[in-house]
Amino acid sequence: MDKPPHTVVRRMPWPETQSHPVVTPFQPSVVYSSPSPDALDDQYEGRASGYTYAREGHPNADVLSRKIDQMEGAPTSGMIHGSGMASISAVFWALTKTGDHVLGGNQLYGRSLRMMAEELPRFGVETTLADPTDAEAFIAAIQDNTRLILLETVSNPTLRIADMKPIIAAARARGILVVVDNTFTTPAGMRPFDLGADIVVHSVTKLLAGHADVTLGYVAARDPEVRQQIYVTSVTMGLTPSPFDCWMAERGLYSFDLRFERAQENAAKLADHLAGLNSVLRVIYPGRADHPDAARAQELLGTNPGNMLSFELAGGRAAANAFTTACPDVAFAPTLGDIATTLSHPASSSHRALTPERRSALGISEGFFRVSVGVEPIEILIKEFTQGVAAASAL
Repeated sequence: MDKPPHTVVRRMPWPETQSHPVVTPFQPSVVYSSPSPDALDDQYEGRASGYTYAREGHPNADVLSRKIDQMEGAPTSGMIHGSGMASISAVFWALTKTGDHVLGGNQLYGRSLRMMAEELPRFGVETTLADPTDAEAFIAAIQDNTRLILLETVSNPTLRIADMKPIIAAARARGILVVVDNTFTTPAGMRPFDLGADIVVHSVTKLLAGHADVTLGYVAARDPEVRQQIYVTSVTMGLTPSPFDCWMAERGLYSFDLRFERAQENAAKLADHLAGLNSVLRVIYPGRADHPDAARAQELLGTNPGNMLSFELAGGRAAANAFTTACPDVAFAPTLGDIATTLSHPASSSHRALTPERRSALGISEGFFRVSVGVEPIEILIKEFTQGVAAASAL
């Protein structure tokens, strides 16, 4: 009797079932089959929903983006990219052209600053940086050809608070799109669309995913046409997110509220403790009354000043080295938003490309640290940071 043909190379249909998985399925498929050319036309022309090729979209990205859409109150569906900088890049490349001008805050994430200072000008896009805590001066930097404004509500790394409302109002009156990087603040702290922002971006890598094990970005736009421009550019440039990273980030979101509340509570207590230690020159936390923008922080962030704080040690680089050496269990890493506390030294990481004079003008010294506070018991954090400061002051 002849053996039947060997067919293991053929895909097996997914089992049909009356029940459904509680956990979101992970779907790594790059391609999706359609029953006919007409059916494929229906998908591409919007008469039917479905997937074709993962670069154009996939289920795990859509599930994740819908969750963040809800958090941000996004007017249109957002999209996920392979990193936070991929999302920012998609906005710039989709919405600017040679001869346009982009105005940004003078304290942005380091790679955003590099994008403004080096990458956009290579393509004939003019850029200017201005202080968003001074709305009058910032608005004065708007030009006739300004197309986009890029803001971070809470600046990186000195945690200054942008004067969002008058800047957004001035931009809207001139037809300029306002892009807000809401990574530091998160939707728990502020929802930029509620203030009139046109585009919101996130590094999902950070507090949203929350476990330092995925690299993703998110962007949503108010206007459907703007959203479509960003989408087309994203697909063309291949800014595709990993389905597995999307699946992991969605899992992380389930605990976001719990993580945010605990980390924020810890940050407030740690900030107060550091402020009372010798050799700590200053502590910057948006929830403290001595924050330089305390009134604006209260107005924009309310009772959710977040989990980020910064502080400055006397003694410069030597003190910084002593502090990190004395705190081996606090990860010294150029990131934020992990479930555990991480410590960043902007002068040697995110802002190392700036001259010492430029860093000094921004308030970033060799003794300056940014802290992403995690969910550890606060007693552990206070003990570790106290021994770190003691080691720095013993020099």
